[in-house]
Amino acid sequence: MDGYRLVFVGGMGRSGSTLIELLLGGLPGFCSVGETVHLWRRGLLENERCGCGKAFLDCGFWSEVGERAFGGWGGLDVDGVLRLKDGVDRTRFLPALLDGEWGNGAFATRGRLYVDLYHRLHGAVAEVSGARVVVDASKHASLAACLRRGYGDRMRLLHVVRDPRAVAHSWGRRVARPDASPDSREKEMARYSAGRAAVQWMTQNAILDALARRGVSTLKVRYEDFVADPDREFGRIADFVGHDGPPLDLGGAGVEPVEGHAVSGNPMRFESGPVGVRADHRWREELAPWRRCLVEAVTAPTRGRYGY
Repeated sequence: MDGYRLVFVGGMGRSGSTLIELLLGGLPGFCSVGETVHLWRRGLLENERCGCGKAFLDCGFWSEVGERAFGGWGGLDVDGVLRLKDGVDRTRFLPALLDGEWGNGAFATRGRLYVDLYHRLHGAVAEVSGARVVVDASKHASLAACLRRGYGDRMRLLHVVRDPRAVAHSWGRRVARPDASPDSREKEMARYSAGRAAVQWMTQNAILDALARRGVSTLKVRYEDFVADPDREFGRIADFVGHDGPPLDLGGAGVEPVEGHAVSGNPMRFESGPVGVRADHRWREELAPWRRCLVEAVTAPTRGRYGY
């Protein structure tokens, strides 16, 4: 299960990472699995739709992955996995996650068990798909901090960042979740206040920067640069993650999507037709002035380092 590379797409949600993830998943030898951080609840407990359109538990790809990784999903204690996640993969544990190796003690034991779950999951994905690169777009910096302990130099961190005012605007919008099932607790995508979005933006980006300083191989990509010159920026990304084939042509009518099995994430996973790169700058007209001022004030200490 070790003969693959992991590309972890990290950053604050609503930063354009789903588009990049979908494009990466179309490269030969790559398999994009969406946001596996949500697989345990949304896939196994709530049986939400896979990116292929089928319910998660009816998807042949994920059924085979579960069989190879855990002897079948039925043999996995999902409630136990969620308790394990809450005991390791949370922002409040970041000081420990960023501090050297696991060490000893209860937290270290939980951490090793948690990373082993992902190692088995990603390894099974690589085996079933035949991919040499697995793309996980879970985004959460705390999960990236966990996984770097188990993956070492086999992990590449793609740090996607976007103007915090655009991010806050997106988090404030009501958007239905087309992957939701009758059992889903969340029928709409989560919404944050402008202040909370700004704080989360600072926190997530600061943690990913800290991982880069600790030796995690990282490439930072700004959403604004990507939509302005997608061919150049995706070329940088492709080189970074180890794609040695011909480049994608993103400047025309778009790229024909490859049927994938991404779990959770942006609703654009279910759109039909070619995948194109289109700038979304609606926040400039739609974000209320007081919200803009609030986001600017909260993010002022770090916004400039990303060019905003």
